[in-house]
Order: sequence, then structure tokens, then C-alpha cells
Amino acid sequence: MGEILDRDVLLRRVAEDRAAGRTIAFANGCFDLLHAGHIRYLEGAAAEGDRLIVAINDDDSARRLKGEGRPILQAADRAELVAALRPVDYVVIFPEPTVGPLLESIKPDVHCKGTDYTPDTVPEREVVRAYGGRVAIVGDPKDHSTRDLLTRIRG
Repeated sequence: MGEILDRDVLLRRVAEDRAAGRTIAFANGCFDLLHAGHIRYLEGAAAEGDRLIVAINDDDSARRLKGEGRPILQAADRAELVAALRPVDYVVIFPEPTVGPLLESIKPDVHCKGTDYTPDTVPEREVVRAYGGRVAIVGDPKDHSTRDLLTRIRG
């Protein structure tokens, strides 16, 4: 089971992992209602490194991204669910509008994004390139979404 860590503890763990020769993969998102697309994305991200960090938007940043009525679940609950997934080593909740500042502090070897992106459309691609990391597009085709799931539930 993965661990939910604050940023300072996460940075120490990453330093320990690097000292042990491990590579770091990084994925991020809201993870509001887990679905198969999330699992496939995280499995693909985990295959890119020895350790997988998942950064989860806090409630305010998720609301700004997804709109009124979201997130459905609070950040602490979303973090607990994601930490329980087999591919995940570490979970951190972030308040910033983008993961750019977190990427700059962690400097993961690879920043993983889902298939709704291309390497040239990843918003943080320049941040990652600036410190020498790489971007990987992982997961299955984007035919799953929380928005669609909520629409079906509301029927």
C-alpha cells in the first residue's frame, strides 16, 4: 500500500530512493471517482520508474479545474483511495493550480500524463525538460472520464 506524505517527507523519501539507485515516476490528477482509466494510467506510470508518486489536486484546485459540485470526494479520501492501489508508492496532495512547482522540487525522472495528451501538449513539459526529465504518455485511450460517469449516475 502506498503512503500519503506531506511535501517535506516526500522529498526526503525521494532523496533516499535516489541514493538507493531507484528511478522516480510521477503522475497527477484529481482522481475524484476512480474508474478503469485511472487504474490503467497509474499502471502505465508505474512501469516508467521504480517508484511512483501520485500528486492529487486539493479540493480548491479540483473545484477550479472541474467546476462547481466537484470534487465529489474530499482530497484526504481521494488520497487514501489512490494510496491503496497496487502501482502507487507515494501520494501527495498539492494546492497549486498546476504541478509545475511540485515537479521543480521533486524532479522526477519521468512525468507521466494520460493519452488525452501528446508529448507536445503536456502543460508542464518545459518544466520537466529544464531539469533534464522526460515526459511519457501512458494508459489506455481516453474513453473513460469521471464527468461521463457522473452523467450516467445522474441519469
